Amino acid sequence: MTSALILFNKPCGVICQFTSKIGHRSLKEFISLSNFYPAGRLDTDSEGLVLLTNDGELQNKISNPKYKLPKTYWVQVEGIPSNAALEKLRSGINLRNYKTLPAQVHVINEPENLWPRTPPIRFRKNIPTTWIALTLTEGKNRQVRHMTAAIACPTMRLIRYAIGRYTLQNISSGQWNFSEALREL
Repeated sequence: MTSALILFNKPCGVICQFTSKIGHRSLKEFISLSNFYPAGRLDTDSEGLVLLTNDGELQNKISNPKYKLPKTYWVQVEGIPSNAALEKLRSGINLRNYKTLPAQVHVINEPENLWPRTPPIRFRKNIPTTWIALTLTEGKNRQVRHMTAAIACPTMRLIRYAIGRYTLQNISSGQWNFSEALREL
């Protein structure tokens, strides 16, 4: 069997499984190939890169936290995070029951060629928003949202841009591409 990867740009509202749930679209509506399974998850209300593979060993390497594969997110937050707030994210931040590993974070311009989100995010007329790039080597449930909330800049839009060397570059929302399955992610 030849190992292969699918790079899928998951739209908001799609669940990371092939079995539908009431009220949500599933991967089955976008990918009709058999024997491919998601390597990790992305929350239903988040968008962006999901890797799917037909190789169980590769699936484990991508999704298992022990490999610390970096994942980069583009995050639109409410407000303007201070340098001190960004430094907290860089150092590791105490959340309810754990301290996050240090993250790479910096303010970015709104990503170019960004697709519209459905449903659109809510805007507040008098509160600015900021885009940040956040790279983690761990991935606890809703971690990015908890981290930005902890610095008083709640997440409004969350897009996973990269997993290891794989990115969303040139993949429109709801679309996918094949890629070589390299063991060196």
